[in-house]
Amino acid sequence: MDFQTSLLDPVRPSARQRRFLVLFLCSWPTDYLKRVDRGLTEPLALYEKIKGGLRIVALDSEAAQAGINLGQSLVDARALVPALVVREINRPLLEAGFADFADWHSNASPMVAVMQDVSRFGDLVLDITGVDHLFGGEHAMLRMLLTRLRLLGYTVAGAIAPTIGSAWAVSHFSRSQVVEAEGLVALLDALPVHALRLNEQQVATLTQMGLTTIGQLRQRPRKPLQARFGLSLLSRLDQAYGVIEERMVPRLPVAEDHVERRFADPIALMDDVLACAHDLAIQLAYRLEAQGKGAQAFHLFLYRVDHKVMSFSVNSARLTRDPEHITKLFSNRSERLSGEYDAGFGIDMIRLAASSLAALDASQLGAFAVEEGTEDLDQLNDRMASRLGAMAVLRTQMVASHIPERAARLVPTQAGKPVMASAQSLSRPVRLLPVPEYVAINAEVPDGLPASMIWRRQQYRLVKGAGPERLEAEWWRFAERLELVPPPEPKEPEPGDKLDPPLYIADLPLHEPEARARDYYQVEDEDGRRFWVFRLGFYGGPTMPSWYLHGFFP
Repeated sequence: MDFQTSLLDPVRPSARQRRFLVLFLCSWPTDYLKRVDRGLTEPLALYEKIKGGLRIVALDSEAAQAGINLGQSLVDARALVPALVVREINRPLLEAGFADFADWHSNASPMVAVMQDVSRFGDLVLDITGVDHLFGGEHAMLRMLLTRLRLLGYTVAGAIAPTIGSAWAVSHFSRSQVVEAEGLVALLDALPVHALRLNEQQVATLTQMGLTTIGQLRQRPRKPLQARFGLSLLSRLDQAYGVIEERMVPRLPVAEDHVERRFADPIALMDDVLACAHDLAIQLAYRLEAQGKGAQAFHLFLYRVDHKVMSFSVNSARLTRDPEHITKLFSNRSERLSGEYDAGFGIDMIRLAASSLAALDASQLGAFAVEEGTEDLDQLNDRMASRLGAMAVLRTQMVASHIPERAARLVPTQAGKPVMASAQSLSRPVRLLPVPEYVAINAEVPDGLPASMIWRRQQYRLVKGAGPERLEAEWWRFAERLELVPPPEPKEPEPGDKLDPPLYIADLPLHEPEARARDYYQVEDEDGRRFWVFRLGFYGGPTMPSWYLHGFFP
């Protein structure tokens, strides 16, 4: 990108195609606490320890009208307003509450995100592209969202604009309005530079340079600005005007298709929720069938009257639109989460969404239908996974490796069909030990078949044997730890979630690319038990070879 280029046409055609709505709740911490605790009727302020002193970091409109300012010391604030109620700010509580608040706004747009670049609570962005017609247009949609939040007791401002940066700037530093692409440049040029979401040091430096508005900053040469402020300033400037795209990360799964139902009277029982989910699954199946598609991921959103959302997600191993199967998945999922289900004061809307869509042809039913049984097996695995958890139902997947302990791994049954690496023409034991165990072997000649074996302090007299089958080390691999089950991705638990017990992960040894060759033998003792043993190394070498037991034949 040439940073010497001036912004002649800031709003590109791609930016005109999208519309974003930003809601700015300037008093979210205090408004939220007052909704939670109805006993807070006096002016409220929140403080935090900053650089060894207690400073005001949030306040409501009554405290602001009384002359209290953000950053003011707690002692001065109490002296100014004796009736002031002060509490220490609880950021994790506020962040969790604002996350639930953001999810609730998915009833207006399926793509909702929290703008965490400035603060983890206070700013919401909604991608309303193609959604505003459901509310009678952008002006009606903005008016409806602002009105319902103000009726709930929140101080809020909002704006709709072609870019996220411009909508944020207008909502913070101008009146609530809908900004069209044609008037974007003139409106942004008049706003202060702080509207670009810059840090305090950047704003202070720009003010010292006499650059107080975005328009003045936009006319300056870009090369000196980049050298002095770095790329972040120019990126914020280009994002606001739509020269480069700023993407949002939605909190909830983005659905490619959905159906929903609103209730005149809220419901609360899980049986009622599942009955509604079954009806919605039938509606969704008709829509997917008309499109010739199926889905592998389904999401059930329960919108509570206290402005919170509960979501249940289930997956299918193969594409499906069978409403009975979808309902059973959610039924099993609800049994697993029955202890965590809380309808609050009731549920006034339920949405069933589908994602991971792909083409799915109609299946043959009747006398000429061919039933392989694989679909029934996949549905059984889906139901067990939804009830027990995805990592509780595993299957074997072959891996492109000739080392026995690397030739297969365990993966969730819903992770797609296992891919066979290569056909194994040689016989392999049904049971493999996770780690080969040392055994003492006696042979009539050094390189001959084993005659007896001592394993776990028990002696076995071997009467038959076949081999050897030589397996060399995989010289192209790096040293890495063997994994039977891939470890789960770390994630921070949501407030109130119960921590699941850690999965069992075998402590397998590191792979040694320079390991010696193995000579495998199939041996049988006098009682008919068959073992798979191997010799590591060769006789006559610098070190004596050692024998290991690796598996058992049926």
